[in-house]
Amino acid sequence: MAVTGVNSGAVSYGAATGQGASGAPKPRLRNLLSFRWVAVAVILIGWFVYYPIVDNFVVSTTDQDIFTGEVTNVGLANYDRLLNDPIVWTSLWNNSLYAVISIVFQVFGAFLLAAIIEGLGSERLQRFWRAIYFVPSAISITVSGLLFYFIYQPEIGLLDAALRSVGLDALVKPWLGDPKTAIYAIIAMSQWQGFGYSTLLFAIAIQKIPRELYDAAIIDGAGPLRRLWSITFPLTREMTGLMIIITITGAFQVFNEVMVMTAGGPNNSSQVLGTWLYQQGFIENNFGYGAAIAAVIFVVTMVTGIAQLLYTRRRRVQF
Repeated sequence: MAVTGVNSGAVSYGAATGQGASGAPKPRLRNLLSFRWVAVAVILIGWFVYYPIVDNFVVSTTDQDIFTGEVTNVGLANYDRLLNDPIVWTSLWNNSLYAVISIVFQVFGAFLLAAIIEGLGSERLQRFWRAIYFVPSAISITVSGLLFYFIYQPEIGLLDAALRSVGLDALVKPWLGDPKTAIYAIIAMSQWQGFGYSTLLFAIAIQKIPRELYDAAIIDGAGPLRRLWSITFPLTREMTGLMIIITITGAFQVFNEVMVMTAGGPNNSSQVLGTWLYQQGFIENNFGYGAAIAAVIFVVTMVTGIAQLLYTRRRRVQF
């Protein structure tokens, strides 16, 4: 009888506190507690991510003076102006060029280099080359921009000095001062800075591939290129898709490199959407127009990311 009384008391206490006889919360209460933490996260994301996005679209339909606070609703006039702004199209072309070159070098080039490094027989050599290529990624993008700014100097820069030393004086030019080469010089610096990071990520993905697959392929007579195409590339597809998304998104959010090296010059030839947004919003006091440019950046990166995710998901299901 005493034991029964104790058990009855435990059950009654558990019912009153939402706990079972073992002291653990009931599943329904546990779900409510989990929902509370999820709700907090959703509120924070909504406030700091989604609300600014919506507010930016609202601001893009106005003409704001950031110094006086005066606001005038102009509807879609900023977007009409954007479509007829030649510098916006130059900036969009530069961002697109940036994205294409970055995909070639920082995705597929980094993949090939990672495969070569991971194919080395010595683990010590693998660690050495990973460290060598990763070092530039540890340097601040601003510092890298200043470094290459001096490398590209026509009189004292290392690049033109190296060209002169090997008799290629015809190629010497002010790389950042020529409208035809400024954006390419900036992109080259960015590839140098980010190449090692992409290589390291691909190296990690390759390390997760079971070694037995390579051993079986070798027994079947598959050469290095065949193993690369039939094993390494398919099994790193998710990393490749992720890197493409990151690369394209980063290409349309470029800012520091251009501001440090050319500030969009010469003659706006190296402008990108981020620097033109800054120029219009914070220097020219066209805050609503700057918000419209920001909306374009958001739409382009969002559409690109969704398309790549859908493509990667479809390919994963087929594989």
